[in-house]
Amino acid sequence: MRAGFHVSIAGSIDKAVDRALAMGCNTFQLFTRNPRGWAFSDLPTDAISAFSEKLSKSHISPVVDHMPYLPNLAGSNDEQYKKSVDTLKAELKRCHLLGIPYLVTHLGSHLGNGLDKGRARFTSAISEAACGAEPSCMILLENTAGQKNSLGTTFEDIRAIMDRTDCQERIGFCFDTCHAFAAGYDLRTEVGEIVDKLDSVIGLGKLKVVHMNDCKGDLGSHLDRHEHIGLGTIGEPGFRSILAEMRIRSLPLIMETPVDQRRDDRGNLLKLYELAGEQPLF
Repeated sequence: MRAGFHVSIAGSIDKAVDRALAMGCNTFQLFTRNPRGWAFSDLPTDAISAFSEKLSKSHISPVVDHMPYLPNLAGSNDEQYKKSVDTLKAELKRCHLLGIPYLVTHLGSHLGNGLDKGRARFTSAISEAACGAEPSCMILLENTAGQKNSLGTTFEDIRAIMDRTDCQERIGFCFDTCHAFAAGYDLRTEVGEIVDKLDSVIGLGKLKVVHMNDCKGDLGSHLDRHEHIGLGTIGEPGFRSILAEMRIRSLPLIMETPVDQRRDDRGNLLKLYELAGEQPLF
């Protein structure tokens, strides 16, 4: 089983590899820059080299990048939209330099302009960025919890967006368990049926990464609030069912769970291995 966390790059991006190894990860996700601002600097050459060297000496694979928080690739504000597309292009370039194969992005919000207009903006952005980038990184579209005006809540919506995008071989899917549950997919009792539907609508060949997060909200609540593995509304039985589904378990499993007095990252990793019936590798 390949399991890990979203890991900090504080100090230097290569330190993310050290942190992932210290936690017992054999895969992990990161931001390549400050995710809460538009401005960023080029990655230092020595940091790129250190990251690549540390990764090559580790058992970690793959590393996953995540888009920053501010971009909205479905929005109607032209200035923000251009900055969002430029950020996507920059992240693809950084992934190429770092040898990162996957870049996860949220689909964004149409801001009240309607689903069709939001889809058009998003697919235009993805097509422009993906078709002009080095072919070393795939963009993964992440399903959403169904917040107001959001894109990508259902498999059908994601498929419709993929179908309108150029360079479709560069586009894949990241499945978030918290978001799916909050959107109405009951992962406690219907895992096999949900994966069958995912396969028939999107295709399992497109599914590259799974975000393994429990959910604070109820089924269909549209609340995007992550919880510790087994302590939320999906619960331990739900995660046992998810992990028993080999079409999910065989993929990189990335947790974006809280760190608080109840449990830290190592505790969530141990819980995931426990529910999978496997011994951890640390």
